[in-house]
Amino acid sequence: MCYTYRHFFAQVLSGKWCSMNNNDSSDNRIFTMEKIIVGADRIITALTVLAYILVLILFYNMGIVKLIEAIAIPGISFLIVSAFRYLYNAPRPYEVSDIKPMSGKKTKGKSMPSRHTFSIFVIAMTIFYYDYRFGICFLIAGTILAALRVLERVHFVKDVVVGAILGIAFGLVYYILPILH
Repeated sequence: MCYTYRHFFAQVLSGKWCSMNNNDSSDNRIFTMEKIIVGADRIITALTVLAYILVLILFYNMGIVKLIEAIAIPGISFLIVSAFRYLYNAPRPYEVSDIKPMSGKKTKGKSMPSRHTFSIFVIAMTIFYYDYRFGICFLIAGTILAALRVLERVHFVKDVVVGAILGIAFGLVYYILPILH
């Protein structure tokens, strides 16, 4: 049981996670590595969605053409990646080995490329186009999310690497469009 913050941090640093009662079974623990990894994945994903919505508002202030680009480029590229995933239908790590995903995911196939990773990278490129400093922050968050997806056992490393490369590649369209105008 956690009595003080000092006791809590001592347990965390020693690897003995704080539990609600004196029973040390993993089901009763407040913090487990699995919960931290899955929670971090969900937090980064939610913050990315929120940031994207805020960036859309900023793009609206830049003009309707910029707003349409900021919706169309990630949207169309998301559909392309989703269609590829469906057709390629690569198995997930928990389908080919005797491991359980941390998040309880049961989806069969459609592992390559990781859409979470793709999405955060294409959104990071959208943000990067508006403000490179925030864009870099989201590229870093994308790298963290990619690692979390592998640690969660829902993707192979190749899935997240391909997702990141595709997200960046589709995001580069923002820089090609002004040349075409």
